[in-house]
Amino acid sequence: MRRDDIRNIAIIAHVDHGKTSLVDCLIKQSGMFRDNQQMGTCILDSNDLERERGITILAKNIAMM
Repeated sequence: MRRDDIRNIAIIAHVDHGKTSLVDCLIKQSGMFRDNQQMGTCILDSNDLERERGITILAKNIAMM
């Protein structure tokens, strides 16, 4: 069965143009986390170097419904 409601997107922009902030907002708005769950910024930045420098280094993918 073919589904027509699935979309693939990519977010590409220069350094410090808000890619991580945009993804953080999309994740929060999608309801992936409970309302009482504490989520900081840079949700997908799991690498120690990314956390230390405050920048996204590695590409990530997620599925939202």
